[in-house]
Amino acid sequence: MHFGGFFGWLILSIAMIVPMVKLLPFFGIDKRWAFACFIPLAPVVLLWMMALKLQDLEKL
Repeated sequence: MHFGGFFGWLILSIAMIVPMVKLLPFFGIDKRWAFACFIPLAPVVLLWMMALKLQDLEKL
């Protein structure tokens, strides 16, 4: 049985959503944005936004 495809993508998306729900509020981003992880490039964009916020926090 091939486990890839839709179910592999679904499990991977859920595995990214769970930590994003916990981390995004720390960076001042609404936790509902974590559900954008179902879109393939959204986790990269969210991580980029978190990195920018972290740079701003380090400057203070």
